[in-house]
Amino acid sequence: MRPTSFQTEVAILSERQRMVLRAVVATYVAEASPASSATVSHLLPAPLSSASIRTTMAELSSLGLIEKPHASAGRVPTPSGLRAFIDHLLDAPELAEYERRALQSSFDQFDAGDVMDATSQLLSQRTQLLGFALRPRVECMVLRHVSLVRMARDKVLVVLVPQVGPLQQQLIDEVQVADQAELDRMTVSLNERVAGRTLPELRTLLTRELLELRSEARSLLARSLALGLRVLTQTHPTDAGLVLSSWAELLRQPEFGDPDRVCELLAALETNERLLDVVGRMLEGGGDSVAISLGEEFEDSALRQCAIVAIPYGARAGLRSPGNELGNHSYGQAGGPMGVLGVIGPNRMDYARIIPLVSYCSQLVTEKLST
Repeated sequence: MRPTSFQTEVAILSERQRMVLRAVVATYVAEASPASSATVSHLLPAPLSSASIRTTMAELSSLGLIEKPHASAGRVPTPSGLRAFIDHLLDAPELAEYERRALQSSFDQFDAGDVMDATSQLLSQRTQLLGFALRPRVECMVLRHVSLVRMARDKVLVVLVPQVGPLQQQLIDEVQVADQAELDRMTVSLNERVAGRTLPELRTLLTRELLELRSEARSLLARSLALGLRVLTQTHPTDAGLVLSSWAELLRQPEFGDPDRVCELLAALETNERLLDVVGRMLEGGGDSVAISLGEEFEDSALRQCAIVAIPYGARAGLRSPGNELGNHSYGQAGGPMGVLGVIGPNRMDYARIIPLVSYCSQLVTEKLST
C-alpha cells in the first residue's frame, strides 16, 4: 500500500472524483476494458458533461488512481486506484436473502469431514475464481475421546474423535499390550483425561502424571498413561492443509488467456507454503474480518495483477488456537479462528459481491464445524 500521503489524497477526493473513480472501476470489473467518458457518463448518479468527466479523469490520472492501458481514450484503475476504491469507496451490501438460503441449503448437504473441500469448490463456482480453504489443525481441536483397537499382533489403530470435525485414524506399532481387553481398560483411563483437551494439553498432562507415578511404574494406570503418551507422540493426525478448487473457473477470466501467465501463476501456487505465507501476512493484524491484498502488494511477481480475498473461520467452542500458524506467521488467540477461506482471482474482481459471499461462507463453515 502506498504511504500515508496517498491515503490523505484519497480522503480529500471531491465527490465528483469519487463518482468518476467508482464508474471507472465498475466498467473495469464488468467488462475487463477501459472506461471511456461516454461509458462513465451512463454510470454516474448525477449528470456531468463530457468535458467535466474528461477533466475529472485527468485529475484522477495525475493522482495515480487511473491510467491509459494503451493508446485508447479509455481509462482503467491502477493498483492504487483499486486500493483506494476498496478502502474508501466500496460499499459491500449484505447478501440477498435468496442467496443466503441457497448457500445454507448447500452447506446443509455438506459433511463435516469434507466441508473445506466443498466450500472451496462452492466459492469457485459462485465467483468464477479460484476458491481455497485452509483446513483446521487437528492439534488445536478439542478432543472428545480416543479409541485403541488391536488390528494385528503388532499393530494398534488409534482413533481420535474431536468435538468438531472428522475422525483422525492412524496405525501405530504396539507389541507390549497383550490383548484388546487390556487395551480397553487402558482406554478407559485415557478417556478420563482426554475430554475437553487438545493433543498438546494431553501430552503435557500425561507427562506430568507419569512423573508422579514413577514409583508405580507397573500399575495399570502408569502403563495406560505411558501408552497414551506414546500414542499421542507417534500419532501424526491430518494437519492443516490448503484445499484449492478446480482452476477451470479462474481460467475463464480474460486476464488468464495468456498461457505463459497461467504457467507462471500455477508455478507460484504449486506448493501450499507460498500461498500460506501470503495469506498469513494478510491476516497478521488479527481479527475476524475480510482481508484483501492486491498483486502489487505481493513480493511474488507471479501474483502481480492478482488479488486475494480471505477471511478466518472457526472462532467458536470446540476450536482452540494457542499459537496457531499459517506458514511462518501466527495469528489468533485462544478460542480464535482456526483456518482461512477465500478466493484468488484477477485484480478486476467484483469486490462488492465477493466480500459478503466469503464472509457468509465463513459463518456457515464455523456453524458446520460447531454442530
